[in-house]
Amino acid sequence: MTDDFLPTALWVESHIAQCQSACIPVYVINKGAHSGATVLLKINGLGNGCHILTQVRNSENNLCWMHALGNSLGKEEIAESEIDAYIRRSIERDPDVWAIEIEDKEMKNPFGGDILE
Repeated sequence: MTDDFLPTALWVESHIAQCQSACIPVYVINKGAHSGATVLLKINGLGNGCHILTQVRNSENNLCWMHALGNSLGKEEIAESEIDAYIRRSIERDPDVWAIEIEDKEMKNPFGGDILE
């Protein structure tokens, strides 16, 4: 089964449940539209920096991620306040966007998927 037919809400809720079962702190900043919504993922390194990823599709139409701010490799340090401001602006432009925060000192993306560079 592909993810093409999964509503965004179901996809997000499934990944949140996986995080919770793995004891990974996860917070819903903004609950977006049930289907067809963009997902923003803030990864908070708890003192090790922060990243903001946005969900996109690659040339094969597979779900993946790209860094919404900073350089393409995401190695540039971005202030958490700048990421929070980006999330607020995104929600103001599109209230249907999902915004999720993950806390992980190792800065791993528990939602999986490749990161486009």
